[in-house]
Amino acid sequence: MSQLSKNDLVRKIDELRKQRNAVILAHNYQPPEIQDIADFTGDSLELSRQAANTKASVIVFCGVAFMAETAAVLNPDKIVILPRQDAGCPMADMITPEDMEKIRSEHPGVPIVTYVNTTAAVKAKSTICCTSANAIKIVSSLDAETVYMAPDRNLALYTARHVKKRILFWNGHCPIHHNLSAEDVIKAKEAHPKALFIAHPECPPEVIDLADGVFSTSGMLRFVSESPSEEFIIGTEMGIIYTMKKRNPSKQFYPASPKLLCPDMKKISLEDVLRSLETLEPRTVVPEDVRVDALKAIERMLAIV
Repeated sequence: MSQLSKNDLVRKIDELRKQRNAVILAHNYQPPEIQDIADFTGDSLELSRQAANTKASVIVFCGVAFMAETAAVLNPDKIVILPRQDAGCPMADMITPEDMEKIRSEHPGVPIVTYVNTTAAVKAKSTICCTSANAIKIVSSLDAETVYMAPDRNLALYTARHVKKRILFWNGHCPIHHNLSAEDVIKAKEAHPKALFIAHPECPPEVIDLADGVFSTSGMLRFVSESPSEEFIIGTEMGIIYTMKKRNPSKQFYPASPKLLCPDMKKISLEDVLRSLETLEPRTVVPEDVRVDALKAIERMLAIV
């Protein structure tokens, strides 16, 4: 299969997609060739909605493990495939179900807002889920003066700027966004003085302070399309720049740092997608007891947004 040309790979994927009644979902950080074959691309919230509403029998999720788990939670009657089982998320690994139990015992009665960038087992211990696109709305909707957010401290600190609640948080982070420094951004601004700098909520507070706008990945895509500005410095995983250029060929986009590259998001290849459609493996399956509780937290989120 590795000897096939790109065109042949795409053709075979298209044939099998129809035969299997499969839908291919791809996150905005995926490699260009994966985004190009996807039926839908988007951020975690958009892809959660697509997974919840799909009529397909098979979901091929081109992202990382927690995203495929979310699709499996929402679709127990469908086959959910993550083409590379080793595509994980370091932030999701920073908190366990046992950690969630400890949070609950230490903060009785405090609602726990869990980022979708977590395992299904962690979601199952939470009150409600959120994404970077809707965290402010979700936290604002809760009838509580104190809220606990897990696992991303930076998303919690960003949300705290926009809500009149006390926010407690777990000390996790996305290594890709967290390692972007204010110095990196200042250098990029000096190199591109006409460019607007937009940041992801997973960035540290000192980086957020330098931003002209803070958005989820899909929010970034909308902003750069609608803005009259012609140049942008992008403070998130650089895979999104492919889509930005495709949709806005006359505009210029610069990564805020060459460090903004997630190796896990770059693991899935066309060969992997084809193999997964041929074999319907490797499947993502969530134990039913975990799935039912995780579903409650996800559905509470989807009902609000």
